[in-house]
Amino acid sequence: MLPFHTRQVSGSSPTKPQIFSVQSLRLLYSRPVLRWLPYLFALVLTLYLFTPFLFGYARDSFPAPALHDGLPAEPAVLSYRAQKIRDAYIHAYSSYKQDAWEWDELKPLSGGKDNNFNGWAVSVFDSLDTMLIMGLHDLFHEGLEIVEKTTFYIDPENYVPFFETIIRYLGGLLSAYALSGEPILLKKADELGKALLPAFNTPSGLPMFAVNPMTGATRGGWTPGVLWSEALSNQMEYKYLAHLTGNAEYFERTEKIMDIMYNATIPAGQFPTQWDASTGKPINQHFSVGAYADSAHEYLLKQWLLTGRTEPKTKELYLRVVDSIIDTLLYVTPKRKLLYVTDTTNASPSFKFEHLSCFLPGLLALGVDTLDLPLPTKERHSWAAEGIATTCWLTYADQASGLGPDEMTMSHETPFASAKWTTQLADWEAAGRPGGVPPGLGNTKPERSAVARDYNAYKTSYLLRPETVESFYILWRTTGAEIWRERAWTIFESIEKHARLERGYASVSTVDTLPVSHLDEMPSFFLAETLKYLYLMFVDQDIVPLDKYVFNTEAHPLPIFEWSAKERTQYKIPPKAGPTKNPFKKPEQSGTDAVRRFT
Repeated sequence: MLPFHTRQVSGSSPTKPQIFSVQSLRLLYSRPVLRWLPYLFALVLTLYLFTPFLFGYARDSFPAPALHDGLPAEPAVLSYRAQKIRDAYIHAYSSYKQDAWEWDELKPLSGGKDNNFNGWAVSVFDSLDTMLIMGLHDLFHEGLEIVEKTTFYIDPENYVPFFETIIRYLGGLLSAYALSGEPILLKKADELGKALLPAFNTPSGLPMFAVNPMTGATRGGWTPGVLWSEALSNQMEYKYLAHLTGNAEYFERTEKIMDIMYNATIPAGQFPTQWDASTGKPINQHFSVGAYADSAHEYLLKQWLLTGRTEPKTKELYLRVVDSIIDTLLYVTPKRKLLYVTDTTNASPSFKFEHLSCFLPGLLALGVDTLDLPLPTKERHSWAAEGIATTCWLTYADQASGLGPDEMTMSHETPFASAKWTTQLADWEAAGRPGGVPPGLGNTKPERSAVARDYNAYKTSYLLRPETVESFYILWRTTGAEIWRERAWTIFESIEKHARLERGYASVSTVDTLPVSHLDEMPSFFLAETLKYLYLMFVDQDIVPLDKYVFNTEAHPLPIFEWSAKERTQYKIPPKAGPTKNPFKKPEQSGTDAVRRFT
């Protein structure tokens, strides 16, 4: 019998063997070009394996995201409430697709569209991770097509806002990459991160308000200085991007800002809201947790958590600043005894209370569960979180629409010092803690009479903002108290009743007048934040665990990571500490618990 390599199939032509014979292969190999094929293959393999090291980077500098930490393999089990919130997102996003596709935001009243955030389809970028979290994979893959063809082009005479582009676009790309592993998302994040770097080209290193990603030109904003919130709200994104790509410039540019803050001579940790881009020094004496400073406070704690608790200076700065907030910005109203946070200029309080400031209870609660605090500090932070969150809730529950106003002026009496929360807290402590409930935490009853509310709504609009439900989510996750979910559901029902339109959802301009009137806008953060936090409160699985992920200020979850040994040396990061206890263990809910929950 013939060997197999020369055997013919029965009935086939003897002139057309089914397999090359040995002789045929020898003839082919005798040709000069083919003779070099093995060597060419070896050369290609060598280049593939060693070129990354020759050019100073390694293939493993782009680590795969920790998918096992986040989205479950199986679809989430939806409660009735989670399904309703998911349906709300589908209604909002479908309306955007129908009337404003590839533009930034939908105008729900008119059916128009608006390019108010660079014209790169911010509603898509900002809610890619929401789609993944809600299991809307068809929408997500459709969104990927938008991402892939985006060039981040802007006309030479125009600029993009650095802060908003970082938190919405870059944060959205990085979070979606962490949850999906889609390479195009990291590629585009790297492109955008590089294109925005010229914003740091100032004498101090503090970022300019706006940058042209094509030319690198920059310009200032509407204020004479750099807002503290905008200077300190890029660290999470750029440090995670540095870790993923190995590009040290990302870390160095953003850490230079932190060095300015570590070395600043600031009395009592009261960091002002405006800074000079040339000198790196403060240019005012306005201390706030509101619009000019809010996310800066977040990123002090959150970048410490995000980078595996390896940057102790950020933690120390957070604690110093929070002590200043509690000591100087927390007040109690005279009649209803509502605890709230305001701002000061030259140590004089404004008694203004912003909806934006309602993020603070969630931040305080996160700090309580992640920091090893002394008992008195833990108590104060916990009480402050609960008291302010309750006031945030009451500003919703008081209104005819059930939606909270954007800004209020709180009632106050003189002398101002007697209205300070710390003053009243000290008196309560000295009296032996009568009633067992600290000042500012006892009132949970809504008030429908405007004259009896202890505040006047200065801005009567509800702009579909997330801060209140964000704090409710963190409080529920860290304390287990169901009251926060019930309050969040009530807010969602009010959104459905008063903000839902035939096309998407619209901001409400008059929260205490029925029927409400609307503004012709549906901000991308409604998709990225408000509906995401609401959904995560009611889905039956812990899809984004707080011990695995940290939310940026636009609610984009980024996975907690550890710097490599090489990165620690390069960035002068202290050696890793030993194992720590799980900070997310729920506290006991007993009457003798060291940190009592009063809800």
